Amino acid sequence: MHFAKTHLSDLVARAEAGEEVILARDKTPAVRLVPVPRELPRRKPGRLEGKITVGPEFFEPLPEEELELWEGG
Repeated sequence: MHFAKTHLSDLVARAEAGEEVILARDKTPAVRLVPVPRELPRRKPGRLEGKITVGPEFFEPLPEEELELWEGG
């Protein structure tokens, strides 16, 4: 525990980098340091509004040749 107290910043950095860090008391494992998952920024609907368009041809059926490619034929 004394080592952990004096090197806490380094141990935290190693845990954040993905290394498993286990602290022991009298050679008995006591705790595991793990990073707290970071929250991803929330998605904002409509962010691309006015920047992209989808024409009516997008909804038309695909030609037979292309359908065969998708179906593995």
